[in-house]
Amino acid sequence: MLIYHPIKPVFDENSKVLILGSFPSPKSREAGFFYGHPQNRFWKVMSLIFDAEIPDDIEGKKAFLLQNGIAMWDVINSCEIVGASDSTIANATPNDFETIFSVADIRAVFTTGATATRLYKQLTGRESICLPSPSPANCAVSLDRLAENYKIIREYL
Repeated sequence: MLIYHPIKPVFDENSKVLILGSFPSPKSREAGFFYGHPQNRFWKVMSLIFDAEIPDDIEGKKAFLLQNGIAMWDVINSCEIVGASDSTIANATPNDFETIFSVADIRAVFTTGATATRLYKQLTGRESICLPSPSPANCAVSLDRLAENYKIIREYL
């Protein structure tokens, strides 16, 4: 069954970097925002690299992203997927990134995980900087190592 991306992108004219996941997990779709699974480490990593508290609510997370010059969305607009498993993604169509690029001066696009990186290149022909997935399934990468990798984001802000 084809599933459509239910979360609007976060960006404004001051956004300098774009962070893209592949497609929201069932928990993120249920929560109504990016990286909504309680075990996902994305927001913990962001709090470490910006030395800030990350709010628990969606409006606070949006404000945090925008205050730090970060745009956020996912590569895929619609696809078939089983659960949260990126390896099952089929019939993917990309989001329309001109929505963001026409408003913001994006200096770098970061993709979180190998699948997001591969699909961004495959579906758009564009390059991105691959960051390790913050998913709890990627337990081989420690929180500290994730933060070390994600620090590159600050270089483009």
